[in-house]
Amino acid sequence: MAARLPTTPRRDGVLRLLGATLVDGTGARPVPDSEVELRDGEITYAGPRRSAGTRAGTADGVTSVDLAGHHLLPGFVDAHVHLSMVPTPPEEQRARFPEEHVLETAEVLRTTLHAGVTTARDLDGLTPGYRDAVTRGTVDGPRLHLAIAMLSPTGGHADPSLPNGSLPAWAVRPGMPAPGLVDTDEDVVRTVRTLVRTGADVIKVSTSGGSGSPTDEPEDVGISEEQVRLIVRLLDERGGRPVTAHAMTDRAARAAVLGGASSIEHGYDLSDATIALMVERGTVLVPTLSTLLRQLDPATTPPERLVQRAVRQERGLDSVRRAVAAGVPLALGTDAGVHPHGRNLAELGRFVQVGLSPLAAIRAGTQQGARLLGLEALLGSVTPGALGDLVVTRVDPLSDLGALADAASVRAVLQSGRVVKDLDGLLATAS
Repeated sequence: MAARLPTTPRRDGVLRLLGATLVDGTGARPVPDSEVELRDGEITYAGPRRSAGTRAGTADGVTSVDLAGHHLLPGFVDAHVHLSMVPTPPEEQRARFPEEHVLETAEVLRTTLHAGVTTARDLDGLTPGYRDAVTRGTVDGPRLHLAIAMLSPTGGHADPSLPNGSLPAWAVRPGMPAPGLVDTDEDVVRTVRTLVRTGADVIKVSTSGGSGSPTDEPEDVGISEEQVRLIVRLLDERGGRPVTAHAMTDRAARAAVLGGASSIEHGYDLSDATIALMVERGTVLVPTLSTLLRQLDPATTPPERLVQRAVRQERGLDSVRRAVAAGVPLALGTDAGVHPHGRNLAELGRFVQVGLSPLAAIRAGTQQGARLLGLEALLGSVTPGALGDLVVTRVDPLSDLGALADAASVRAVLQSGRVVKDLDGLLATAS
């Protein structure tokens, strides 16, 4: 089965963006004074500015925009988000009507898009109705790939139940999918088939425990290697979908890789042997460094937890640095929802901290993410044949990549050539 491309409304006609410094997402060197041409939302030319005589066709019906002094990049791909985790306190959410939560989630979708993320993979919490609403143009948001729910054993990372069987306030968000609790192989088969029937683009498993779970810890064992292998086989029987694994420990990551997972989420305790296995198999690491390095409030956090977190941060950074040095491919993922929505591109600066060059960090946030979703032919680069998902900024990303963390530095965003953000009116004639 080919990867699903959630389409979005396109801009009709011809649009030429002139004069920007182009960073195309492939890792190639920037192109100053560039030209990017889009026809009906698709890129037909990207490179140095052409003379009028070398352009195909006539100037009739062509909109040209001067972007001198700006940088032009592909729309970014955040491969690990939780867009239904809205900022409203959980107890207040409990008292709301379902439509209030839907509308706040729609605002999170728009915030994410305006941060420069034109495609996102939601790994637990969104139902396909949100993906379909973006596809139809009912709401502005990133194109969506969905896990719908994640899988773990009873009492594992996907289980929100407290010891007495009640649910915490955060687990009763309106419209939240049922937890994917699986203990036996029969449970796994039924749940995976149900998720596929519902419209999942990816299956997320928890091969370890996790932080914030009511009754487990990151070191606990989750879905087994044999069950990961079973899930991969089930998906192959239905045309193929990727499996990604929440894995906080080396044992959990190794089980996922050996079972056939396409990517590892977090990976904060990888051994050199597991890293070598990931390189051999081409397994992608989505390290969610923005969440790993998120600062806790010392005034409200117990001192022992602050110490534990500092140890985990040091170990996690070392794990990811060794993976980068060994050649494990990285893709951008923020765990947004845990990490603040709208600051997705902070992850780019974190990538530089663990050893990527700015160009390689941008590629990890664009082309590599699109490749992980199986959509690299259409998304993640500014190349002919790709869709016109573009970000315009005054920031020079090669000298100040961290500045893109502030969504205000993203001055304009296009999706399939359609202007969805334009703070300076640069693209007013193209709207």
